[in-house]
Amino acid sequence: MSAKVEAVLAEECGLEKDRLIIVGVSGGPDSLCLMETLRQAGYPILVAYFDHQLRFESSSDAHMVEKTAIRLGLACIIDGADVRAYAEQKKISIEDAARTLRYRFLFDLARKRKAQAVAVGHTADDQVETVLMHFLRGSGMSGLKGMSYRSVIKSFDPDIPVVRPLLEMWREETVLYCAVNSLRPRHDSSNDSLNFQRNRIRHLLIPTLETYNPKIRETLLRMSHSLKGDYSFVMETLEHAWQETVASANDEIVTFDVSRLTAQPVGLQRNLIKHAMQNLYPGVDISFQTLKRALEYIHSAGAAPRLDLKAGLRMYHESGMIHICAPHAELPFDRWPQISGAEPISMQLGGQVSLAGGWKFTCESWRLTALAKEQAEENDDPFQVWLDAGELPETFELRARRHGDHFSPLGMDGHSQKLSDFFVNEKLPQRARDQWPLLCVGDEIIWIPGFRPAHRHRLKEDTNEVLYFSVQHPPEKNTSEENPQH
Repeated sequence: MSAKVEAVLAEECGLEKDRLIIVGVSGGPDSLCLMETLRQAGYPILVAYFDHQLRFESSSDAHMVEKTAIRLGLACIIDGADVRAYAEQKKISIEDAARTLRYRFLFDLARKRKAQAVAVGHTADDQVETVLMHFLRGSGMSGLKGMSYRSVIKSFDPDIPVVRPLLEMWREETVLYCAVNSLRPRHDSSNDSLNFQRNRIRHLLIPTLETYNPKIRETLLRMSHSLKGDYSFVMETLEHAWQETVASANDEIVTFDVSRLTAQPVGLQRNLIKHAMQNLYPGVDISFQTLKRALEYIHSAGAAPRLDLKAGLRMYHESGMIHICAPHAELPFDRWPQISGAEPISMQLGGQVSLAGGWKFTCESWRLTALAKEQAEENDDPFQVWLDAGELPETFELRARRHGDHFSPLGMDGHSQKLSDFFVNEKLPQRARDQWPLLCVGDEIIWIPGFRPAHRHRLKEDTNEVLYFSVQHPPEKNTSEENPQH
């Protein structure tokens, strides 16, 4: 067993023998076995005991852990908190509260001591129980594969991993190991209480399942191993699809290109949405029903401006993009050109002005009329336009929309419509409309960047003077992401 665990420590857990490990020790056989295995293997460890204050004997357990650590020449830190009070305050279960406070203590300690990892004593029995818990919740492959030897829980620390070296050992083996190594585990009476779901699975469900299959624990453990390999393949596929479909991502917002997202298989679409949600809110429990609602929203072209997902996460559908946002995130405006402030901006021929978010607006005169017409015919960028200069001055105005604005867009033979109706027809997101830059001469709108010029000022066969206008994207942006019509 020792040689097997040694290989797991180095190869599966990725531990180094010259760096400290924080070991969570409760005083039970599993955690004492883990502590002694690491000690005998030559790893520098710090024993950490967290008192949940749920049992009368917990302080006695803390004393035993400390005494054992001192006998073995190990440093020991003891801390605790009122888990029941925390659960009531946060309106969460006792189990979730205990896990949160315990891991917070362990990772705070790991950061302070610059430890390479936090080690916990989860065994094969814990793995089986975890798989069954996830099955009962309707989890997908990510839950049914169970726990990993090494993983990062971003909600506690983005870099320091938690390692579980005993995942291949059964609880009976840890008890035997403690007996052989003169360790005397304490019995945690809370493990007998049927008030906790994990205990009901351990004491009621698994024994019942064993009447159908006496080796159900081994069967479920093999299943988790098999699904780990499948999950690895899925994650590789997911990473490739992520690169293909995500337009931008940060700690607050993940933005998908809708056309690329919906081109993926439905199962992969679900996993991409789930992956985005978990990146923004690590540890959030995402049901199949939540993902189903998300896909229905995406494929309905965003019938509503917003969809509430889970735990404050929201989804927005606009301009061919899907934004998934963290609870307090604000959608950015830098995907579009926007006017800063309420005052119009005067613009001279040959000049350039700066807009919000790093956008630039330029105008110039083109002497080669034939070339201008050729470029205009081939142009597919709605953020540049060539206009007939015949009835245009050399001074223009950039401004935001005003009440009562009308526009006569190219293609309507000079007929005008309300600017508000034009924006609605072109599906410009509501939040982008108020500060959208309009190129004007007096009260007349001669071009709406990103869309169309005024019909009156289009290039004609007898055009002999041409003006060129463009709105340039910020350097780091990709044009295909910014086009509001795509």
